[in-house]
Amino acid sequence: MSMRITCRRIYEETAPDDGRRVLVDRVWPRGLRKDAARFDEWLPDIAPSAELRRWYGHEPSRFAEFRRRYLAELADPGHREALDHLRDLAEHDGLTLLTATRDLDHSQAAVLAERLRGPDG
Repeated sequence: MSMRITCRRIYEETAPDDGRRVLVDRVWPRGLRKDAARFDEWLPDIAPSAELRRWYGHEPSRFAEFRRRYLAELADPGHREALDHLRDLAEHDGLTLLTATRDLDHSQAAVLAERLRGPDG
């Protein structure tokens, strides 16, 4: 069974093929009321550490190093259960990883999607 994983901004409208919508940011999205948020789950612990997030600062020139450091964090055994859960959602319902980040290509959601699609998930 193939996995269907997409990345979108939390502020975008829902789409019929979104599958399960999971917010993967550590902090609550700025300007979004909790009663207006449209997602199924929030997994703040799968997000990059606060230290890594602050270091990165969404600077595209730092993305390669951010990606390397975040993948190292995801390899920590403490993330295995969350990764397995996300992989299961992707295989059965489809998965949309949600983030407030404007630049989806240089976001933790993109790195997380890459990790989930990888050979060892």
